[in-house]
Amino acid sequence: MSVLSITFHCTKNNIEEWENYVDETLILMTENLMDVDKYILSEVHSEFIEDGKNYNLLLIFDNDEKRDEFMESEMVNISDIIEKKFGQEIMIFNTFLNPKKTRF
Repeated sequence: MSVLSITFHCTKNNIEEWENYVDETLILMTENLMDVDKYILSEVHSEFIEDGKNYNLLLIFDNDEKRDEFMESEMVNISDIIEKKFGQEIMIFNTFLNPKKTRF
């Protein structure tokens, strides 16, 4: 199993537009990802974020190779689409999670 955590940081100015985008587009894009076995899309609650809001997409792949392939193709496409629509108002942070032990 291989896991990728994608955090989307939205500035205060675009929260409503970003939430609509998440509900109408990002969920559909995620549902159509071929190599993703499971995912969790979350609104992140944090007392430390005052200048906007974070959302997280946790993607679970069969192996590191599938995750790497995703990063080289799908993630590039997703990032480009979001950048064209929102510019610098949405920042994307990718974190590779390498499970030591799991229980689902």
